[in-house]
Amino acid sequence: MKQRFIMTAFGKDRLGFIADVARVIYENGCSLEDSTMTSLSDEFAMIFLVEGEADPSAPGTLLTRLSNECRRLEMEKGISAFVRPITSEAPSAGKKTSRHTLHVEGLDQVGIVYKLSRYLAEQGVNITHFESKSHPSPQTGAAMYLIDLKIEIPDKSRKEELEEGLTQISNELNVDILWQ
Repeated sequence: MKQRFIMTAFGKDRLGFIADVARVIYENGCSLEDSTMTSLSDEFAMIFLVEGEADPSAPGTLLTRLSNECRRLEMEKGISAFVRPITSEAPSAGKKTSRHTLHVEGLDQVGIVYKLSRYLAEQGVNITHFESKSHPSPQTGAAMYLIDLKIEIPDKSRKEELEEGLTQISNELNVDILWQ
């Protein structure tokens, strides 16, 4: 029987980091379905969607073996890793949503992520990808904050209503919000 897991790993960025974690997946007969990885400051973080087949000849369950390997990664390699089984199947294509990309840019300030994500959640909008970065403005050196996110809007939502609410947030926070 196929089993699916979410595996996360993070630690000091260094050569071989990905190989160390990928080895755990490979040696346990799992395949990597999807992943996202990034370097933040001098730390490296990754999230994997992993699928494997239960092997009755191997000791313990696949979850137990993966969990033990995660602990070994921490002790031997300094990589904090965790695995969690997921019971849901792959997302169905039957949902009727429209997909959009939002780009947010403005002076860095407390509350941008919270106010934006809270508003979208209240409107029934799903954020499927979120990426943000802070950098100095080339003109003034002031801290600028950039957010790129992908969203799914249910059919019942109306884009115009969402745009009105996002315009209010944009004005309140003095940031630009662009749709694609």
